[in-house]
Amino acid sequence: MSNLVNAYPWFADKTEHLVALHNQDRLPHALLIHGMHGIGKALFAKSFAQLLLCQSPTGSATCGCCKACELNAAGNHPDLFILEPEEAGKQLKVDQVRGLGEFIYSTAQQGGYRVVIIDPADAMNIASANALLKMLEEPGSDTLLMLITAKMGQVLPTIKSRCQHIECTVPDESEAINWLITESDLDEASARGILQINRGAPKEALAYLERNQGEVRAQFIRGLTDILKQRRSPIEVAQAWQKMDLELVLGWFYSLLSDVARCSLCRNDSVLRNSDAGNMLNAVAKKTDPVTIFKLMDKVHEERRAIVLRQNPNKQLQLECLLMEWAAVLN
Repeated sequence: MSNLVNAYPWFADKTEHLVALHNQDRLPHALLIHGMHGIGKALFAKSFAQLLLCQSPTGSATCGCCKACELNAAGNHPDLFILEPEEAGKQLKVDQVRGLGEFIYSTAQQGGYRVVIIDPADAMNIASANALLKMLEEPGSDTLLMLITAKMGQVLPTIKSRCQHIECTVPDESEAINWLITESDLDEASARGILQINRGAPKEALAYLERNQGEVRAQFIRGLTDILKQRRSPIEVAQAWQKMDLELVLGWFYSLLSDVARCSLCRNDSVLRNSDAGNMLNAVAKKTDPVTIFKLMDKVHEERRAIVLRQNPNKQLQLECLLMEWAAVLN
């Protein structure tokens, strides 16, 4: 993790840009690093933090042998503060954010920068965001705060306006495929297929493999197919999906519907991103109109938004309603 270029090569240009700003004494005090889930934003932030703290960096790489690098390797550098929710998926508590004050306004123990990483920034409510505002306005010298989010719309405008934005996009397909092949035992065709399922996000594609999500994915597609062929009802499939991650399922569902819409409009199955469901998607595209699919996409989008807003939806009811709509697309 000491060399970002080797870890995730698609961040090389952003690293070089930040290094150049630092060398010119123009590095901003706060960065908002945003982009879709699964492309490596957190590692990008942590790697740049290591680079900034390194006592003898060379270009975009840490030396790996100074005191700061040893502390980072051990995971206990005193001038790096990583703020995350106490429980995954929960909000950052206001007391957690207030606790940053002592760190930010103290002297760096290693005599260099103090670096804070807040991940995810969208986990702050109004109270915790307000607690952060003063620190963003008056962070002190040689201090860098890096805020990370995959949900830019959930970050308060007052926070956005006080940060320089670093937009992280999906890497070039060939670059992502080569990286995934290196990190796994996949051939090129398999790597491309896994990447397409995961919206081109390499880190998410690797997690898909490591978590053996292929069987979950197969159950998902089998459920949709069974509904169309009237082998199972929407209620039965919703019950079978109860143990699946709802946000993951809705993301897959939205992607499949996008494929149906594209295929219906273009009359060309080469536009499909979800090739593992190609037969089903082609069949639906030939027998329904794009307007019906767009309406269902809107409903899936609203349900995904409810999750983002932490509205605690009834999972069974949510899935049943969407799957009933899916059952009706061929009628």
